[in-house]
Formats: sequence, C-alpha cells, structure tokens
Amino acid sequence: MIKAIVLSVVSSAVLLSNSARSGDFDNYPALESVIAELSTQGLYNKEQLNDIFFEVERQQVTLDLMTRPAEKVALWKDYRARFLTPRNINNGVAFWQKYHEALEVAEQQFGVPQEIIVAILGVETRYGANKGRLKVIDSLTTLAFDFPRRSEYFTQELKNFLMLSKEQGLDPLQVRGSYAGAMGYGQFMPSSWRKLGIDFDGDNKADLINNPIDAIGSIGNYFKE
Repeated sequence: MIKAIVLSVVSSAVLLSNSARSGDFDNYPALESVIAELSTQGLYNKEQLNDIFFEVERQQVTLDLMTRPAEKVALWKDYRARFLTPRNINNGVAFWQKYHEALEVAEQQFGVPQEIIVAILGVETRYGANKGRLKVIDSLTTLAFDFPRRSEYFTQELKNFLMLSKEQGLDPLQVRGSYAGAMGYGQFMPSSWRKLGIDFDGDNKADLINNPIDAIGSIGNYFKE
C-alpha cells in the first residue's frame, strides 16, 4: 500500500513537472504549423519535434531586451571607450598573431581586410569569450510566437535553426547564443550561417561556434556577399 502511494506521488510530480516545462508553448497553432512543415522535409519527424519543443521555455528576458527603449545615439568617443580597452586590444593582437595565416587567406580570397575581420570578432564576442548564454531555441521560439512585430522573421530563423542543427550535428536544446538567437564567434543568425557559413580549415564542417578559423572565413564570405 505504501509503495503504491509513493509511486503515485512520484508519478504525479513527474507529470506536473513535465506539464510546467511543456506548457509554455502548448496550443500555439503557429508552432503546430512549424512542426507540420518541418516534419515533411525529412530531417525530423513529428515525434522528434514534439520532444524538442516539450523542453522549450519561454524567455521573458528575451522579450524585455527586444522591447527595451532605444538607446540614445552614442558618440564615437563613447564607443571607443567601450571597445578599445587595453584588454580588448591585447586580446585582438593575440588573436591576430595566432590566426594570421587564416586571416591572410581570407583577405586574399574575399577581399576583406584582416583588420576588419579581427575588429568584428572583437566587437561581437570579444574573440569568442562572450558568445551568449541563452538557449537559442528558447529565444527563437519566444520571439517567433510571442513577439508579433517580428514574428515572421523569427519563425523563419527558428526553422533554419532546427535545420542547421540537424545539418551540423548539433543538439538544438544545448546551443547557446544571444537573446536574439545569434551564435558563435561572429554571432551569425541561423539563416546566415546556413547560407554563408563555410568550412575554412578543410575538416568538412562549418563550425562557427567552436572553430575560429571557420568563423574567419565565414565573416569574409559574409562581407563578400
């Protein structure tokens, strides 16, 4: 009798826990439409997609950051003080020295000066030190279905993210990035990664999250386009 009661309590707790995690986007017709569309493309079936979205959580912080009042226009001296710190400069020099060969090839191949690529990597993620902490699928799902002003755009990015995850062998529930869903060294959105991300070191994988050489080549390719 006691065992049965314990099992009943545990089962109820599990069901309540699962409901809390899955309830964020329950009964969203737009999500059902996304699942139906993606399941016809052969990368996922409906069960897999339902399992993924079962884990997705609505991120209020994402909505707050997207709707915060626009910052006042900053002068160059303000940006200079923010980005041209001794630490950033030293890290930039170290990055340039370490990856000078890839930067030279990118400049020759895409016509983008090395210093531009290095500067972008410094501004976007401090040379990979700050790639973002939020789960990308949480951010994109929140913006796709709870941010009407940009819903169409972020719905497409959500689809691209799921396709990208399958193509790149990523776990979509583990990838982290910015509050808007940008990822990796260069903060590429999923559609940009799929279109412009390249394998720049010959390992047959365009890894913009962990591979700075692929990021260098992809930024060059982005600006060439």
